[in-house]
Amino acid sequence: MNISKQSVEKIVESVGGKENIVAATHCVTRLRFALKDEGKVDKEALESIDLVKGSFSANGQFQVVIGQGLVDKVYNEMVELTGIDRATKQEIKDAAEAKLNPLQRAIKTLADIFIPILPAIVTAGLLMGINNILTGQDIFYEGKSFVEVHREWADLASIINLIANTAFVFLPGLIGWSAVTKFGGSPLLGIVLGLMLVHPDLLNAWGWGAAKEEGNIPVWNLFGLDVQKVGYQGQVLPVLVASYVLAKTELFWRKRIPDAFQLLLVAPLSLLFTGFLAFIAIGPITFAIGNGITSVFVSVFHNVPAIGGLLYGAIYAPLVVTGMHHTFLPVDLQLITNTGGTFLWPILVLSNIAQGSAALAMMFLAKDEKLKGLSFTSAVSAYLGITEPAMFGVNLRYRYPFISAMIGAAIGGMFITLNKVIAFSIGVGGLPGFLSIVQQKWAPFFIGMAIAIVLPFALTFVLGKIRKDYN
Repeated sequence: MNISKQSVEKIVESVGGKENIVAATHCVTRLRFALKDEGKVDKEALESIDLVKGSFSANGQFQVVIGQGLVDKVYNEMVELTGIDRATKQEIKDAAEAKLNPLQRAIKTLADIFIPILPAIVTAGLLMGINNILTGQDIFYEGKSFVEVHREWADLASIINLIANTAFVFLPGLIGWSAVTKFGGSPLLGIVLGLMLVHPDLLNAWGWGAAKEEGNIPVWNLFGLDVQKVGYQGQVLPVLVASYVLAKTELFWRKRIPDAFQLLLVAPLSLLFTGFLAFIAIGPITFAIGNGITSVFVSVFHNVPAIGGLLYGAIYAPLVVTGMHHTFLPVDLQLITNTGGTFLWPILVLSNIAQGSAALAMMFLAKDEKLKGLSFTSAVSAYLGITEPAMFGVNLRYRYPFISAMIGAAIGGMFITLNKVIAFSIGVGGLPGFLSIVQQKWAPFFIGMAIAIVLPFALTFVLGKIRKDYN
């Protein structure tokens, strides 16, 4: 596709002109702007431009969806036309972050920590799903698993399980690397900190409950102070807080120790201080907080499952719009560690599917070829777990598809929650999501998926025929 100078000029004009652009960069598919005033953006004019597939604001950045292979050409043409300086993604993030309030900054911090490690967690979830298909009973043979009938596959399944479990067993190592990097410390020290919290010499976190009941939790005696010798496998809060302390401690020493001695002193002093603090105070306190958070969610979904599933299904898509959905990933991981599965993540899957179904309905309603194409491609994307193109490019533009998807996700979420559907891991948040659902709950989950496909599609189609406001 040719990039016309006029189209790029229209994009610049639609975002408020050159004077409204603080900085601009691009990723694989989108232009990313830090704008002085997003109120000056003319979204209707912007999205009428042939090059533009959609637009949205997130985390203080205004993002314009162009498409892979074209966005770099559009960006280069825009730089030539306007003379703005080229900026890195980090510079755009820094410029955008300055406009956020404390709550938005906290949410963005969580997102910046967990998004880099999501590929490892999602991959682990998919591989665990494959292992469960091979080892689960009554899937291929009545009363037996596939590997019980075909013994030659047993070791292959065992290796797949080992590979899949690695990301969860050493989760604090992944979080430590990402969190310490975000807080300004050395990534390598973050990895060491995370692995230290799951060292084999420590009592495994999954055995802590049984050891407590038996009264034989191992301890260190530090000059009369008993410190529990416990690991934090699968835990989120201990390593998050410890990573912050480690990064700030490292920065403290780097400012005060001469360059000639930094290699010798900074890392040992930082790790020793953070390590002692982690086992003496940070770990026990945040472990208790994490258990408390888990108990609250379990209590709500146990006592009023219909309301819990209905509400979470309804609000998840709006949470994505605000970016607040990232705050629930640590809760999912905590639930998986403490209870063996999460009842929140399956609802996320239905919400993503519902947004895709609403967008797909718009494809059948639309007369405009551009909207038809965008609706179809964004629906496919949502069915595979990426909902932003569907939500920001189609559903929110017309509002009723977005609301229809919320209703479908809410009803589906209520149904699967009443049927106690849980996921043993986090996986792909779309149609392949069933791989992460415990096998015994596949039937009600598939019914929930059907609700999330049919209801939003039907509601969007009927409301669209009534309103007739599509192109």
